[in-house]
Amino acid sequence: MDFFYDTYAIMSLINGEENYSKYKSNIITTSIFNLAELYNIFLRGHGKQTADYWARKLNFNFIEIDKNSIIKAVEFRFINREKNLSLSDCVGYILALKNNLKFLTGDEKFENVKNVEFVK
Repeated sequence: MDFFYDTYAIMSLINGEENYSKYKSNIITTSIFNLAELYNIFLRGHGKQTADYWARKLNFNFIEIDKNSIIKAVEFRFINREKNLSLSDCVGYILALKNNLKFLTGDEKFENVKNVEFVK
């Protein structure tokens, strides 16, 4: 099974978390939205040089975010508003469904959600 990596999963790989070792691959399938989150995390926490390094180092396969996926993601977020899901995660989840990928995350808000590979 192939996976859509959310930002949590990508950070877990970068941090070498043991529970994510089996998800190491040459290509990380995600969205440009997740790269923006990742870049922001490193920019705020470690500076531009580190943010640029990780943006270049990782081998990404970006899934295009289309209009219909955005609409479905916003609807999914609205339906699940009590969970206070991020828009980025909702977009990723919808893209995973659309592309027959499992949504890989450690975000507890997605635990026990259909089509999610939850790894803490």
